[in-house]
Amino acid sequence: MSYKRILLKLSGEALLGDKEFGIDSSVLSMYAKEIKSVVDLDIEVAIVIGGGNIFRGVSGVEGGMKDRANADYMGMLATVINAMALQSALENEGVYTRLTSAIKMEQIAEPFIRRRAIRHLEKGRVVIFGAGTGNPYFTTDTAASLRAVEIEADVILKGTRVDGIYSADPEKDASATRYNEISFTNAIKRNLKVMDMTAFTLCQENALPIIVFDMNKPGNLAQIVKGDSIGTLVR
Repeated sequence: MSYKRILLKLSGEALLGDKEFGIDSSVLSMYAKEIKSVVDLDIEVAIVIGGGNIFRGVSGVEGGMKDRANADYMGMLATVINAMALQSALENEGVYTRLTSAIKMEQIAEPFIRRRAIRHLEKGRVVIFGAGTGNPYFTTDTAASLRAVEIEADVILKGTRVDGIYSADPEKDASATRYNEISFTNAIKRNLKVMDMTAFTLCQENALPIIVFDMNKPGNLAQIVKGDSIGTLVR
């Protein structure tokens, strides 16, 4: 296998499916099956999931909330709801999991402790990181980068609804071209929105590669860990 320990970053919006709000159970089930296929290959899997299908701090501010920090904490709680739903879906597939939270909520999640999280991974459990970094003004992309560095992941796999990084938004520009591979420097020069700059810089400084791929295509996740060229590699 090309990777032994991965961090999978999923967006909350991806869980919407055909819904306008909340969680589409069919999408959740599909993601659980995809993740199980990788666990069955003896790959250590950690996951960070966003909360945009329920609430996003930035959207709250744009909607009239004056306290950005409070809005961001609300967004963190939304990620925990998604993390709990994903945990349940994975356990329905027979996958052992541990949910950790950057905000203490001991009745439903373990507090994030780096060494404990790594030990869970070594025992074959999928570790889901909830509540972002536990701090306002940081995105779940930054949380994914931070946790990936902390657990010494081999790669960040960013599952999206498009099949890689394009020169422009492929949903708006038909002439947009897809990159098979690009360097961190060139991605910054071309202003490609791979992640927010804090997250992206953290990966660059720690030489942590990122693969952006279509999570909605069955088999893609397993193919990546086997070494197939799927999506766009940033390194």
